[in-house]
Amino acid sequence: MSDFIEKLKETFVTDDRWQYLVRGLGNTLIITVCAALIGIVLGFIVAMIRSTHDKTGKLKIGNFLCRIYLTVIRGTPMVVQLMIMYFVIFATLNSKYKIIVAILSFGINSGAYVAEIVRSGIMSIDNGQFEAGSSLGLSYRKTMFFIILPQAFKNVLPALANEVIVLLKETSVAGYIGMEDLTKGGDIIRANTYQAFMPLLAVAAIYLIMVIILTSLVGKLERRLAKNEKR
Repeated sequence: MSDFIEKLKETFVTDDRWQYLVRGLGNTLIITVCAALIGIVLGFIVAMIRSTHDKTGKLKIGNFLCRIYLTVIRGTPMVVQLMIMYFVIFATLNSKYKIIVAILSFGINSGAYVAEIVRSGIMSIDNGQFEAGSSLGLSYRKTMFFIILPQAFKNVLPALANEVIVLLKETSVAGYIGMEDLTKGGDIIRANTYQAFMPLLAVAAIYLIMVIILTSLVGKLERRLAKNEKR
């Protein structure tokens, strides 16, 4: 046990190498939270356009563009999208904007998956709800905003929470553009110590702890929603 503790000190305490993990964790959380917000907003917009087209036949051009977006984003690897954003689209930006590029890349990617989650929630709502809104004198837009979306959001909330968990783990590829995220912090320690086991174990443990916490919160959310439905 004493040898293990000495190994920890040698790997992380010497030269304050633990700070790489702390900074990396902070960047990972910032990217995850901001990208999740972008993904949710973008996903809802795309889902509403696509579901409106499916139900009314309107917004054909918008639906066509959304389908292209979904096909491209869901059909290409996240790391390739990230590198295209950084080395091609935002190639002229200063390196200090790496975190912004990462947020946009992961947010746009997440939006494609959120869109399909939300669209499935909207399409699962019975058409009678639209008819009820129409009978109350509500337009299609008001029916969607005040009747359909609240029900769909409640139905897909656990799935959206799971998407955030997936997004958190996907940010581990941010190091491909030199972003000092949690995984990159572990790589820096590994390069300095010439030891792979302890830095990688620490990174894996931190990710695992965060995922366990988020999974627990999602489980509590699902149980609370189930109780509300029984009332």
